[in-house]
Amino acid sequence: MNNTGKMDRAAVLHIPLSQYAYATSEYELTIRLRAKKGDLSRCTLYAADRVCRTTPVRFTEISMWVCAVDECFDYYEADLKLPYNRICYYFLLEKGDEWTYYYADHFTQKLPDRMAAGKTTDGRSEYYQYPFILRTEIPDVPKWFKNTVVYNIFPDSFASGKRALRQETRQAVLGNGNIVRGRLGGTLRGITENLDYINKLGFRCLYLNPVFTAGEYHKYDVIDYYHIDPCLGTEADFRELVESAHERGMRIIIDGVFNHCSWRFFAFEDVIRNGEASRYKDWFYNLTFPVRRPDNPIEIPGYTCFAYERKMPKLNTSNREVQHYFAGVGAYWIEKYHVDGWRLDVANEISREFWAAFRSAVKEVNQEAVLIGEVWENAQTWLRGDAFDSTMNYEFRRICLDYLAAEEPDACMAAYEFEKMRLRYPDAIVKGQLNLLDSHDVPRFLSMCGGDRERWKLGCILLMLMPGVPSLFYGDECAAEGVMEDEYRQPMPWNSTDTLCAFVEELIAIRNRYLDEKTEYRPLWALIQKGMFAFERKGKNQTLRVLINAGTDPVSCPVMQGEKVLMDSGSSEAPHSVSGKGYRITLIGQRNTGALSPA
Repeated sequence: MNNTGKMDRAAVLHIPLSQYAYATSEYELTIRLRAKKGDLSRCTLYAADRVCRTTPVRFTEISMWVCAVDECFDYYEADLKLPYNRICYYFLLEKGDEWTYYYADHFTQKLPDRMAAGKTTDGRSEYYQYPFILRTEIPDVPKWFKNTVVYNIFPDSFASGKRALRQETRQAVLGNGNIVRGRLGGTLRGITENLDYINKLGFRCLYLNPVFTAGEYHKYDVIDYYHIDPCLGTEADFRELVESAHERGMRIIIDGVFNHCSWRFFAFEDVIRNGEASRYKDWFYNLTFPVRRPDNPIEIPGYTCFAYERKMPKLNTSNREVQHYFAGVGAYWIEKYHVDGWRLDVANEISREFWAAFRSAVKEVNQEAVLIGEVWENAQTWLRGDAFDSTMNYEFRRICLDYLAAEEPDACMAAYEFEKMRLRYPDAIVKGQLNLLDSHDVPRFLSMCGGDRERWKLGCILLMLMPGVPSLFYGDECAAEGVMEDEYRQPMPWNSTDTLCAFVEELIAIRNRYLDEKTEYRPLWALIQKGMFAFERKGKNQTLRVLINAGTDPVSCPVMQGEKVLMDSGSSEAPHSVSGKGYRITLIGQRNTGALSPA
């Protein structure tokens, strides 16, 4: 704590109705404030009923605590449980003898209470406000999703039989003459035949990349949103897959591609045939008539596409007919086949009105269906209860890579970055973020770590035991590598005898046994140094303690009394140290956790 000098007011930040002020129930709020690291000696919150009958308003005093730190800031937090659900509030900031009130985004030593002609009035509208805690605005994620572990399958690349993939190109001709293709021969039936394999590893949810009728092997150029691609199977095969998964207590999430479609989609076909007379001309962006399909892949087409890909015209998702059509698609697969949610492709390029209609249609069929947006950047604006429940957390991958793929790993910086990531959203939303190391869009994490399996293991520990929902890309458990697209979407290496399956299975078992959506997280700052990152997950009756050393030298770390080792890298180093590129996962009793102060 630095009590010398003036308070750094420029570092102070509070944003109403955001991750700095959010409801956790109809009568509970979490309030946060940011300040320069080590600057304040005390931070106090004052909260009141914003429509109370007394004048001036009667405030309740709540001491705030430092819930997180990074390299620049302290983050103060208070959890309010109050008998009213319309709140006004302000802060008292102290640094030694210096103090100031903070409200309405300014600093003052006066509160907005007025004395005029002997009559007391008050300026309650000048305080920060949480106008009313609406039930529909309490951010959360379906409970089942927060407690699951996801296995992500690229269907064409996975399996065509039990522990087998034919690795053959496929082609089918649709009734209208359009041709659809497969590259490696994976099928839905192949996935069904390997559910026991996936289930044994501990996964409780499948996320499938697109399965609808589409031209290319990746199936992101959808021709027909109401049928399964014949290269992958039939609707009966899909139903069998969903039912077989549900029988094993597993869920199914499917991929929705609604930002764009195939240039063979019926509405675009109509535009090609009928030009400006087409009733679907407003379903697409920036059409130049007559609309034609360019043969040259580098020719700029006369319509807006997804990423300049001429075979994928962009849909006008602000159009009400488009919204209605795809809201129907969303509800159809939930209602008819009982899938458990949607992963939503290129979600941040689609209109908000579209997602409101889509969400309403899906949630009307199944309130517990999860909606996961593909948003690579900060997704705070999309996670307010009117669009998605969760997003794909590529920030998690970035932090893991910066830490584990570095020549000189900086665990302290990784801890700071994880803290900033954890504070991006309300706590319940953080616990429902889809964390990942790999996907169908990025080079394999193992390749990014130079093929070093020990570093990959450390990344997998973070994936499975940090806050959020872990998603493992198919083949990672078999040490799959790949930097180019055809490599990281490679055939599932079923015949590999050198796998990481036992490690993954043991790790998921620890997660499934000891962690749930109520388990707290905190970094163990006293142990974080050089390559050593340490954190604990505190439950009601026990605490999981995780130490990973990404450096090459052993780091001293005493075993606490009563600590039970669950997993260890098995090094020959002294028992009171964690070896280079090693780990230790232990279980300790609640009474032994102790308090470790932030750096």
